[in-house]
Amino acid sequence: MSQPVETVVLDSQGLSAWIEQDRKVASRFALYHSMGADFVVCANTIVEVSHSRLNPAKLDWALSRCKVEPVTEAAAKAASRLLKAVGLHGHKYAIDATVAEMALRQPGPVIMLTSDVEDMTALCGDRVRIIAL
Repeated sequence: MSQPVETVVLDSQGLSAWIEQDRKVASRFALYHSMGADFVVCANTIVEVSHSRLNPAKLDWALSRCKVEPVTEAAAKAASRLLKAVGLHGHKYAIDATVAEMALRQPGPVIMLTSDVEDMTALCGDRVRIIAL
């Protein structure tokens, strides 16, 4: 990757891979870290990755190394407008929309590590570079 990256957004799959220290993701993170990129997650992504087998210490470790953006009323309304603009609605897309809205507010260039390439591409357009996990 030759282009600089200012912000790396992690959706639930990105955060989960970081927590578990997936080798592919870890090497990407090392590259982005060497570029001076900031790592960002949306607050509701924490809820999305949480389950009974999640090691809380690993989650805390990952979160200590990134910025957690809150979902405010203004952010929720903006996410709702994003969904409407691309013709999506409902709980299936709610968290994706808040993550996309948060990504669009970050200093660029922004990349997002996600397993949901199609929906995130629709929500973010060409303003966020989507990288499949």
